[in-house]
Amino acid sequence: MKERFKTLVFVVLLIGIFLLTGVTGCGGSKAPEEIRIGGKNFSEQFIMAEMLSILIEENTDLKTSVQTNLAANVIFNAIKSNQIDLYLEYTGTGLINLGMEPMSDPDQVYEIVKKEFDEQFNIKWMKPYGFNNTYAMVVTQETAKKYNLKTISDMAKVADELTLGCTYVFTERDDGYPGLSEYYDFEFKDVKGMDPALMYQALVQGSVDVISGFATEGRIAAFDLVILEDDKQFFPPYDATTIVRGEVLEKHPELEEVLNKLAGLIDDAKMAELNAAVDLDKREPKDVAREFLEEEGLI
Repeated sequence: MKERFKTLVFVVLLIGIFLLTGVTGCGGSKAPEEIRIGGKNFSEQFIMAEMLSILIEENTDLKTSVQTNLAANVIFNAIKSNQIDLYLEYTGTGLINLGMEPMSDPDQVYEIVKKEFDEQFNIKWMKPYGFNNTYAMVVTQETAKKYNLKTISDMAKVADELTLGCTYVFTERDDGYPGLSEYYDFEFKDVKGMDPALMYQALVQGSVDVISGFATEGRIAAFDLVILEDDKQFFPPYDATTIVRGEVLEKHPELEEVLNKLAGLIDDAKMAELNAAVDLDKREPKDVAREFLEEEGLI
């Protein structure tokens, strides 16, 4: 009986030691939590997603994963449904996601999306990073001269002779072609949806006459293209910054300070330069992002 009791005590002690060692071991080797970063489907988003990843990993104990090439509607639903934790968003896009009419005052738009996203989705907006990637109607020098185009109103007068090249999303958004054509009262002869990476080549090669570009696109200056003035101010401001799930900031409050290190640091010209490095010089987005952060002393 005594032998059985001793054996039982020994087994219990052994199990206790095993469990204690196991728990301690697990705690000591626990991997850092992963922050899931999303990105849309164009170069600026590729660069900024990598920049946020590097910034977080170099300034915190957190690890990150990056998933890009997500359409605008997909990425917004992804952050709302806890499939990603943060991504670079634009205030004008935020306004559209709220189902609101476009507004022209940048500060007003920022305050509205900041407040409404917090209240409706528990998603937090960081401070604006400094660049406004608004939509821009872009033509070649030849097309501008042929039709005497300086403004979108000028374009509207001859739109029935022109073919538009644009992203598939632009053909559906209220701040895209549907809203623009109604606001300026015109219809293009034809509309061709395409990947953002193909639009500029299509314009230069003459496959389309007009494209819906982005103001911070490096290829506009590189190809000597013309941005038509939005003379009736249809397009809202698209000031860029990171939006983050509230639960993530509650768990990792240090992220807010880290992400706000980019506040006011990147103007339109600098973003266009970074985009050109990827689109024209064919550099990797991650390398471009790291170089910028090193130059700014952020890593």
